[in-house]
Amino acid sequence: MKAFFKEFQKFIQRGNVMDLAVGVIIGAAFKAIVDALVNNILSPLLGLLVRVDFSQLSVTFGGVTLQYGAFIMAVLNFFILAFALFLIVKAMNSLKRPVKEAPKAVTTKQCPFCRSEIALEATRCPHCTSVLEDGKK
Repeated sequence: MKAFFKEFQKFIQRGNVMDLAVGVIIGAAFKAIVDALVNNILSPLLGLLVRVDFSQLSVTFGGVTLQYGAFIMAVLNFFILAFALFLIVKAMNSLKRPVKEAPKAVTTKQCPFCRSEIALEATRCPHCTSVLEDGKK
């Protein structure tokens, strides 16, 4: 049982678990911001355009009330949240662009006889044993 708790402790102390916990907390806070934006700003503006308050839309069948306006607002929340996350990920990806490395200095050449790759200083090809002109080619 002691080994089980040690393994659990190692699992909890991993960086991935902490990153996930922070992400969930920030995501919940961000969702609250998006909900406030949609419910208090976008929904009333949209209501002005179409003259309908979406959050109040519903239909009753017998004793059951279907609030499809709340569903429309949830879909709108989803799209706003997805768009905001897209912008955040796009910004993070642009920050992580790889730095271009300087081209490496040429240290090899090609043997004119066997087309093997050999050192620049070589005067004889180690593959075909051909004598190279002045070690230049």
